Amino acid sequence: MGHGDWLAIVDANFPAHRVSEQAGAALIEMPGLSSTQVLEAILNVFPVDVFEKPSSLTMQVVGDESAVPVPVWEFGHLLTHQGEDPPQSLERFAFYDLARSSMLIVQTGDLRKYANILLRKGVISVD
Repeated sequence: MGHGDWLAIVDANFPAHRVSEQAGAALIEMPGLSSTQVLEAILNVFPVDVFEKPSSLTMQVVGDESAVPVPVWEFGHLLTHQGEDPPQSLERFAFYDLARSSMLIVQTGDLRKYANILLRKGVISVD
């Protein structure tokens, strides 16, 4: 993946096979893990973009765009703990459209609704 490419972490209900085929994206299945666990692991090695914002996006709750489901709250906590901005949200079909441009989709076994997040890759630096 290069700088600016999208990575999608999605729940068990997300149509990951279809979206990955449409995107030409690699699909990794991790059925034994939650989306929060996968995000936490990925953030240890994946730099989030600091140049182009937003760099993380979640799916809005259908019919209640101000709702913050537990997985989205957890994502925000992990991101802000690492000094990143909390995720912004996208309408459901806009989220699907952007997911179709992902280079990689990781489907988890998370059965919680709205346990989906897109991350824009940043620059890898050696410090």
